Amino acid sequence: MANAASGMAVEDECKLKFLELKAKRNYRFIIFRIDGQQVVVEKLGSPEENYDDFSNSLPANECRYAVYDFDFTTAENCQKSKIFFIAWSPDSSRVRMKMVYASSKDRFKRELDGIQVELQATDPSEMSLDIIKSRAL
Repeated sequence: MANAASGMAVEDECKLKFLELKAKRNYRFIIFRIDGQQVVVEKLGSPEENYDDFSNSLPANECRYAVYDFDFTTAENCQKSKIFFIAWSPDSSRVRMKMVYASSKDRFKRELDGIQVELQATDPSEMSLDIIKSRAL
């Protein structure tokens, strides 16, 4: 189902895997890429993987969308979890690629019901674990 504004379709697998992450906690993270005219799943991170595994899975010079299920403990000692949507758009990626990802982001994000925090990052320092922790609380 392509969107007239961006012309981008979202593969059903994207929504299904996201629901599994959200409801069943089958994955720690999912990385998506735009392939031709549709968004597809590129990588699924197992629940045992950590934030370093996730950030190392993002290419250094290509854009990606990602969701990350972040577990944390509040000051009141409560176990919580927040689902982050991360728009990865490194400065070194091609301008055309950045434009395509930027114009399709909101449409894609709407397909993933249950995103709690959004981050836009152009280099790894903008999505460090400290930033994730501070945005989660």
